[in-house]
Amino acid sequence: VQLQASGGGLVQTGASLRLSCTVSGRTFTNFAVGWFRQAPGKEREFVAGIIESGGSTRYADSVKGRFTISRDNAKNTVYLQMNSLKPEDTAVYYCAATRGSIGVPINFTYYTDWGQGTLVTVSS
Repeated sequence: VQLQASGGGLVQTGASLRLSCTVSGRTFTNFAVGWFRQAPGKEREFVAGIIESGGSTRYADSVKGRFTISRDNAKNTVYLQMNSLKPEDTAVYYCAATRGSIGVPINFTYYTDWGQGTLVTVSS
């Protein structure tokens, strides 16, 4: 499956951005999708994920209440709405797909297909 992430940019603290991840190549509803991020010099970390049906989501503690993940199965797209952005949210954001997992895995090794990443920079 191929994933294309988009929507990153440079914003100020407190601003909002919406990232999109468009999936192609396989049946979209067979895959749970997660967003991960990696800041310079830091390890890749789980941000949010959503199961195949969209009926369950999972978030990292650092983004709970600020970020919302959703999916539109008719458009083969997963969204990450990011509000109240902070400088510590600065990173390259990646979307990734997993199949056959129970719930939303937070370990990136469970994800088999990855998008190319989109850069989010939050200035203070």
